[in-house]
Amino acid sequence: MSTPTTVVGDGTAASCTAHSFVAAVAAGGVITFDCGPDPVTITLSEPAKVFNDASEAVVIDGAGLVTLSGGGATRILYMNTCDEAQHWTTDHCNDQEFPRLTVQNITFVDGNASAAGEDQLGGGGAIWSRGGRFKAVNTRFFNNVCIKTGQDVGGGAVRVFDQFGGKPVYVVNSTFGGEENLGNSGSNGGALSSIGVSWTIINSLFSYNSAVGNGGNPADPGTPGGGSGGAIYNDGLTMTLSLCGSLLEKNEVVSFGSAIFFVSNDHTGTLKIQDSMIRDNVGGSWYALPGISMHDDTTTEVDAASILK
Repeated sequence: MSTPTTVVGDGTAASCTAHSFVAAVAAGGVITFDCGPDPVTITLSEPAKVFNDASEAVVIDGAGLVTLSGGGATRILYMNTCDEAQHWTTDHCNDQEFPRLTVQNITFVDGNASAAGEDQLGGGGAIWSRGGRFKAVNTRFFNNVCIKTGQDVGGGAVRVFDQFGGKPVYVVNSTFGGEENLGNSGSNGGALSSIGVSWTIINSLFSYNSAVGNGGNPADPGTPGGGSGGAIYNDGLTMTLSLCGSLLEKNEVVSFGSAIFFVSNDHTGTLKIQDSMIRDNVGGSWYALPGISMHDDTTTEVDAASILK
């Protein structure tokens, strides 16, 4: 870890306030915490927002002791290179290299983006990220939610758009749900949702997440749409979803893809599953593989993986 730009707190739990964390994220750089020797929860009343011109990298490191909570009322973290309020830094905000946002050794709980609606800014109960790069390492996501219906919105825990150069989001050694009362949920993508974004997911657990919308995308007549991708929802054009050393189990959907919904509109996407297990996911239909909804001609690479109903 680099020398921190900002240390939130002065050695006590009481000093680690939501205000100080929000200010640290706005300032950018490497953010660590000094909240005393015991685990601490910081409950936010508004999302912490990355300013695109504050620093090239924003790293939030909880050292395994910090939980960030939305209190069931707010999204927790927001980055958007195309949001003028967060300062435009290029004339190609949908494909720019910076900022690079990394969250590590930290827990996100009770984030709530239900009020965000079904437009592009909807979804992402804990984290909404667009542009630059996003990475999550040794993170945990529990009980985060976003809007419950809508054909093209989701990410109970995380929603991502427009990564620089089409490079993947990395999720490493992270947990989404894990127990029956800890799962994340949203219209689509109970844990993760994206449009036109590739993912590399390594040594991670997805369980008890749910896609609770109804009607799919495009929505069936008379339905609000949604309900696809119990754990992961990928939609867009050329993209790759790579799973290695990961377990997806006991996720649930109403419409399609109890574990994974992976649809490349131009049929050029690639799904890679290595040393992983997909099992005991519930609901939905249109299955090319157990728990996985995708076009029959999707390029699929499966190696030392177990994919069960």
